[in-house]
Amino acid sequence: MLLTILNIISILLLLYGLYYILFSLFAFKRLKKNIIEHKAKIKFKVLVACRNEEKVIGELIRSLKNQNYPKELYEICVIPNNCTDKTQEIAESLNARIIECKKDAKCKGDALRCAFEEIGKEEFDAYAIFDADNVAHADFLKNMNNAILNGYEVAQGNRDSKNPTDSWISGSYAIYYWIQNLFFNKARTNIKGSACINGTGYVIKKDIIKRIGFETKTFTEDIEFTIKCALNNINIGYVEDAITYDEQPIDFISSWKQRKRWSTGATKCLRIYGWDLFKNFFESKRVLNIDMILNNMSPFVQVFGTIITIIMLVLKISIQIELAPLTLLSVIRLTGLHFGILAYLFSVLLNIYIVLYNKRKIKGVLKGVLLFSLFILTWLPINVISIFSKEGKWEEIKHTRSIKIEDISKKEVA
Repeated sequence: MLLTILNIISILLLLYGLYYILFSLFAFKRLKKNIIEHKAKIKFKVLVACRNEEKVIGELIRSLKNQNYPKELYEICVIPNNCTDKTQEIAESLNARIIECKKDAKCKGDALRCAFEEIGKEEFDAYAIFDADNVAHADFLKNMNNAILNGYEVAQGNRDSKNPTDSWISGSYAIYYWIQNLFFNKARTNIKGSACINGTGYVIKKDIIKRIGFETKTFTEDIEFTIKCALNNINIGYVEDAITYDEQPIDFISSWKQRKRWSTGATKCLRIYGWDLFKNFFESKRVLNIDMILNNMSPFVQVFGTIITIIMLVLKISIQIELAPLTLLSVIRLTGLHFGILAYLFSVLLNIYIVLYNKRKIKGVLKGVLLFSLFILTWLPINVISIFSKEGKWEEIKHTRSIKIEDISKKEVA
């Protein structure tokens, strides 16, 4: 009886995975070339919330100042919060506008909300939001201008990596984002579904902030704002040619802190908004609501799936021992080791494909290609902790890789 129940649960977990596999196939859907190029018209406020980013903010501002977009149509606004270094002085020296937080900002979401309140009454059309450790492709604003004029009110750009070759950790992060860009965001946009806001390199029309606000309650303001868009039936577009190069952590401790924040935020968002998303799905019939529920369930699914797998293995091995002595072949069959090896090899091939799709050199990210499965596996203890923990104090992730946008195109891209 117990084994039957466990098998049923295993089937449900399998269906969870098949859901994502099915939707990922739409990444390869051929579309008619009906993208309309527009003249520059959208007026942007470019927002950069930052805390102690003196080593990297200069290159971001330089990349923004060198956009292939009329200078009179955008303004670079830096929002320093709780800074104890020269971040603000560097931004001012590069003629960026400084927006001071009049309220205590405990996280990025708070800082952005300060900016929305400060400049919301000024004349412009949309916000473009970046992290201080980014550098932006020269056509970012140009392509986002097209996206908005083609009908999107919220759009996520292509979150690429500026330092994928630094370590196996940064290489794994790069692969993680490349997979998310292609198999989630692009796949859904291809079927006129909705992408997800991914932390940085995205735009929001000013009218949307006026209409639904930005009252985020967690440290994962990107996940939360995506959920608010779903609840308000707002489609988020994915703009593959609007590229942001993001600095990835290179050591495990920094990675642990960052991913713990993500997982804790995801579980908290599920608790806050899960029931509302469920109700909105039946009212609006929009799949994004289900996407959001399933996405924020992922920490629970990984932990619960692992527990179920271990229990089933113990039961099967116990039954086998009662029937006959264990042999190497029976252990391999019972543990599914052969399937595990095949799954790992498939993952490596997928990683190679995604690296080539993004026109990067395999050699530079080889460690990430080979160890990406380990990267995902290390999420298990993070998720265990996140499920049972509350959001605590925001922890700083230091950014030190000051890389020019020109150097990325010369050195990183194959």
